[in-house]
Amino acid sequence: MQFDDVILGRRSIRGYKPDPVPKELIAEIIGLAMRAPSSMNTQPWNFYVITGEPLDRIRAGNTERMLAGIPQSREFRTGQAFAGKHRDRQVGVAKQLFSAMGIERDNMEKRQDWVLRGFRQFDAPVCVIITYDRVLDGSDDTPFDCGAVATALVNAAWSRGLGAVINSQGIMQSPVVREHAGIADDQVIMKSIALGWPDETFPANAVVSERKSVEEATVFVGFET
Repeated sequence: MQFDDVILGRRSIRGYKPDPVPKELIAEIIGLAMRAPSSMNTQPWNFYVITGEPLDRIRAGNTERMLAGIPQSREFRTGQAFAGKHRDRQVGVAKQLFSAMGIERDNMEKRQDWVLRGFRQFDAPVCVIITYDRVLDGSDDTPFDCGAVATALVNAAWSRGLGAVINSQGIMQSPVVREHAGIADDQVIMKSIALGWPDETFPANAVVSERKSVEEATVFVGFET
């Protein structure tokens, strides 16, 4: 693929084939992703790549604890609930997804099933947990850098025919993730990425989220025209 094809063609994948993803291919993708820039080349990121039975245990524990009403324990700051235009965008993509999946507004059973898919990492065959070195905790540069490597990873995956979605639901219950992924105490869990071969028959995979325009997002300063 050309660069523009990857950037313009990539979309978040929430439905996957059960086919395994070769370890060598994942390593190749991570190697590409790690060319992402980081503050003063600190490269704070690490990756825990999980599949098979350990991933099944994470899915089960995450889901069971959330259904039992155990408060979420994500290790990054989530801030205030979205409001205004940011909330509008959040609701907008949810409407796109629910429409594609045929989930009516008042169908609470289907809506809950959709939420549970997130807790299960969308049933993808692979989960990549991005962590950063705890010694860097408190620096805004560090999560910024992790965002850069996560973006590079999903784009690299797309260029190799794989789908991915960056998400937080899969790490809602951090003790479960730590236990079954064997995440070291000197690491902070930042994000999770579901990864696998896209199921083209899954309706939500056709959804392309809307983007605001360059004019809305950009201020040009010092240009003559």
